[in-house]
Amino acid sequence: MTVFVFGHRNPDTDAICSALAYAHLLRQTYQPDAVAACCGPANRRTEFALKQCKLDPPRIIMDVRPEVEDVCHRHVVTAHEDDVFYEIYQRMKTHELRSIPVLDDAGHLTGTLSLLNVLELVFDDENNPKHARRVNTSLEKIRKAIDGWYLNPVREQHWQPFNVMVGAMSAERFTERLQEFEPSETLVVSGDRPTIQLPALERNVRGLVVTGGFELSPGLLQIAKVNDIAVVASPLDTATTTMRIKSARGIAPAIQRDFISLSGKQSIEEARQQVSRVVQAMFPVLDDDGALLGVLSKSDLVSPPKPRLILVDHNELGQAVQGAECAEILEVLDHHRLGGSLRSAQPIRFIMEPVGSTCTLVAQRYRTLGVEPPPGIALCMVAGLISDTLYLRSPTTTEADREAIAWLEQYCRVDLEAFANQFFETGSALRVSDASKVVQEDCKEFEERGLRFSISQIEEIGFDLFWNRKNELARALENLAAERKLDFSALLVTDIASNGSLLLMSYEPKSWEDINYPRLDAKLYKLDSIVSRKKQLLPLFLSLLETEAEVA
Repeated sequence: MTVFVFGHRNPDTDAICSALAYAHLLRQTYQPDAVAACCGPANRRTEFALKQCKLDPPRIIMDVRPEVEDVCHRHVVTAHEDDVFYEIYQRMKTHELRSIPVLDDAGHLTGTLSLLNVLELVFDDENNPKHARRVNTSLEKIRKAIDGWYLNPVREQHWQPFNVMVGAMSAERFTERLQEFEPSETLVVSGDRPTIQLPALERNVRGLVVTGGFELSPGLLQIAKVNDIAVVASPLDTATTTMRIKSARGIAPAIQRDFISLSGKQSIEEARQQVSRVVQAMFPVLDDDGALLGVLSKSDLVSPPKPRLILVDHNELGQAVQGAECAEILEVLDHHRLGGSLRSAQPIRFIMEPVGSTCTLVAQRYRTLGVEPPPGIALCMVAGLISDTLYLRSPTTTEADREAIAWLEQYCRVDLEAFANQFFETGSALRVSDASKVVQEDCKEFEERGLRFSISQIEEIGFDLFWNRKNELARALENLAAERKLDFSALLVTDIASNGSLLLMSYEPKSWEDINYPRLDAKLYKLDSIVSRKKQLLPLFLSLLETEAEVA
């Protein structure tokens, strides 16, 4: 089963690069089905890095809660509208099925068919002799049902209603009864009885079935050919042959046209509610184009398999992909604070170190497991390190980060200094994105002291673009807080050149009067030497909120 390696929501370079690198390591070692995933598209800097690394971005998955397509049975046994009872019964018996979907000639779903529907088709009319002998089918379907062979094939593929008449009576009585039926719709079943076969041929019946493995005499066969009458030989006795012929009737009248189908993209919970009070036994599952994707029963929705996740660059469910609370968390690699919201049913590998980048922890895992990263993966980890430590200039940088870059450099085929310069020069969020995307690009949500808030961070070279767009960024922050029902949102704009930042707020709690940093404008502060959200800004926020709580 696939194991998804996920960074946090609104993923930054470290989240995406650590997911890609760790998924690669897992595939080489103990998780061959590991797949890197993310909760949204990469920003322009990350795109630049991945292009230099010659790596595809992770698979975008916005919600890991299992969907109908995750639990449906993909190998589907189907019926077609021109199938007959005998074929369907054998098919359902072989595969131990009670119900199957029905397709038309174009492969479109037209209905469902249950075993009960089919049995009713054959046996419900047994008390009505006229209806019981009426079989809508073709001679070819009959031949297959009785394992027979043609003595004289005539329009064998043509579908029509047949009145099945068994020649198990006196020749005189048979001749009288024969007059009651329309010849072109009459099919006579008889053993080696020329006294039955001759009047049938003289009457110009539609067909004659000779049972018991017998064949028609040359003279009678010549009459059949002259009169264009189909003749089929059956190896079975008359009673069995007749029963098989009745089982060759078409299934069309038994098809349930009024049925419930499910979308493969429906959540399990939604599907469970939709089918809970429905008698239907089997539910077709359709893809976005309406094509049959699979089938499922109610029991398939009872205990669906949990998605399996490995979290990198975060450890709080509030920052994880939607549906993570319903998943099985296998591992966590992170360098942030311990959030406390994560729970697991079984012991898990939990690696949390106070380093500057999750990619440092991933590089350490490569070394521990004795795996040498290919050049692209090595450069990918370097990109995550450069991004989160501002190329080792951030106060979050540790000796472990420096050692990781030094070890990775031997596998890289580019000059890291030049790569870092290009990385930071590429994709200014303020230059290429609208304000709403800027404040969501690297956004993390927190909950402390009864308050829910977000902190977004972007890195720029200089603040000129910020001053040009300050007002629209302020409105975007206010909208973000309103949309996510947060108490406030903040944007940290970091100048890579000066190692300082500007802090823009959507709302200032009362405690912000004690921030001890210059207030440049309403809800705007200058934070010299503050470049780290994790190690510098978040602790400052928590300290201010704690002060407010104590005053209250």
